[in-house]
Amino acid sequence: MTDAAAPPPVPADLAAVAAATRRFLDSARGFTDADLAAPSLLPGWTRGHLLTHLARNADSLVNLLTWARTGIETPQYPDPTTRDADIAAGAARPISEQYPDNEAAAARLAEAAAELPPTAWTTLVRNRQGREFAGAAIGWMRLQEVEIHHVDLAAGYTSADWPADFVARLLPEVVATHGMNAGDRLAFELRSDDTGFGATIGAGAPGTLITGPAHALLAWLLGRGADGLTGDLPELPAWR
Repeated sequence: MTDAAAPPPVPADLAAVAAATRRFLDSARGFTDADLAAPSLLPGWTRGHLLTHLARNADSLVNLLTWARTGIETPQYPDPTTRDADIAAGAARPISEQYPDNEAAAARLAEAAAELPPTAWTTLVRNRQGREFAGAAIGWMRLQEVEIHHVDLAAGYTSADWPADFVARLLPEVVATHGMNAGDRLAFELRSDDTGFGATIGAGAPGTLITGPAHALLAWLLGRGADGLTGDLPELPAWR
């Protein structure tokens, strides 16, 4: 997921997170234990892995909000192995544990954000990869986690359901990230047929044109399939 260099006003992000979380929880509410054990759209992960990840991600962002509020370094995760270990340990839990865990974790995150004084949003923190950013970007980070993994849940929510403002904001960020990592790969052009967005990724003259709805372009760049796109699609590096 990307970090926002200049996020919009914090309340707008937090409101979007709350709405996205409600949609995600609505999709998960009717799951059975067998549904949780079924594969998600992420290779090697069940839906149980995804629900556990979303809950623990919320708690990790509470740590960053604590850092922003107190000024005392509070790592997102205690050590490099904790994230994966927590996901593996919690993935097989029944829905009777997973659903309330997600509700409670989301509530903790919302409460921590509400307690942050306005000046604390400018405090610099670091994510688990070591990237530094202002606390104001935390809401945008969480919104990406919830929206993208809602699609990965394979419960009927697709990239076409992403809010238009979410797609309009994330698409150029993802394009920029791919551009920085393009190296000497053949350039290709993207053109949205519904929003007018256009961009070229790679060096030199574009060798192919890829068109489709903006949400489909974004999903493809995020490694979430190529439904709705036309053109000779190049192989992309795995999205981090």
